[in-house]
Amino acid sequence: MRTTTPAGPLGGLRVLDLATLFAGPLAATLLGDFGADVVKVEHPAKPDPSRGHGPAKEGVGLWWKVLGRNKRAITLDLSKPGGRATLLKLAATADVVIENFRPGTLEKWDLGWEELSAANPRLILTRVTAFGQFGPYAHRPGFGTLAEAMSGFAAITGEPDAPPTLPPFGLADSIAALATAYAVLTALAGRDRTGEGQVVDMAIIEPILTVLGAQPTWYDQLGYVQERTGNRSANNAPRNTYRTADGDWVAVSTSAQSVAERVLRLVGRPELIDEPWFATGAERAAHADVLDAAVGDWVATRSRAEVLAEFEKAEAAVAPVQDVRDVMADPQYQALNTIITVPDPELGPLRMQNVLFRLSSTPGAIRWAGRPHGADTHAVLTELGLTGAQLRALREEGAV
Repeated sequence: MRTTTPAGPLGGLRVLDLATLFAGPLAATLLGDFGADVVKVEHPAKPDPSRGHGPAKEGVGLWWKVLGRNKRAITLDLSKPGGRATLLKLAATADVVIENFRPGTLEKWDLGWEELSAANPRLILTRVTAFGQFGPYAHRPGFGTLAEAMSGFAAITGEPDAPPTLPPFGLADSIAALATAYAVLTALAGRDRTGEGQVVDMAIIEPILTVLGAQPTWYDQLGYVQERTGNRSANNAPRNTYRTADGDWVAVSTSAQSVAERVLRLVGRPELIDEPWFATGAERAAHADVLDAAVGDWVATRSRAEVLAEFEKAEAAVAPVQDVRDVMADPQYQALNTIITVPDPELGPLRMQNVLFRLSSTPGAIRWAGRPHGADTHAVLTELGLTGAQLRALREEGAV
């Protein structure tokens, strides 16, 4: 697979993506979006399960088209001698390996850090697992859902009188992917100074705990345990979702005192601003019933368009509660070019999220959508120097 798009800021970096579902592969995608040559390595008979995850069109998984973008797809059975030897040859040409096997699996195949670093002392081996490489849970099977439960996220999500709520998408995996891409770039910066590679140990249970804020410190210093508050916040009010007259919903936030005052003036309840408890976010939150009624009653008599227009005029913070149909048509997303059309030889034009951020001088780009299973095996291994006879031998062994 080749492209005429200029190399991004990570051009010249080679990443071997050995991982599956979802944190490791997404981290590799983020690196590929900015120019890294990502080689996706899958088992010949057991492709990355994300190829079959979620809706498909004409038998082609659509999630894979996004997750597999900017990657060249090859197959190798790492448990076969030929597959092992070929991976070591690939590792000698690579900067980064990303894997998410249970701890000890690569070592079982004689492909652990000792063997990989011997093949390439400058290699960054990035290990993404649910619980990390050591500790009492390290060898347990795990997915992002378990991290969402263990971290405290589910415990604070949902209504106070309802069960803990898990997200309907891979939240912990996605947060871990962002953290993994950051970890890889940090390790590469370290290599620039030392000349040596190293191991990145990413436990999916940790990044989501970081984004939950100061909960451990609150508990350590005050014994404070955050509880479920639904859409409300313990730190400010009004903060909720409100239904409009035409059956839509809007979200309102008042993290700043000045914004809270503007909202109450807008909804015709300026007398509440003079209440002693209105002076701080925490005290407003303690009177959320009063404030929610004030805002909710006002919103309920107006259409969503009217609410948004009035809030904008008042310089108060509001947003429509949008589903994907709204997102695709949203003028701000359109201005940012957040959703981009990518040509695809299998399915034709595909619309998907653009690269994660904009760089003014060295932008990223989506060069192609996810490739068919093993589509680039011949090209990548030929580039590696394998002959036709060697490729045939690997096929006969079942290694590719």
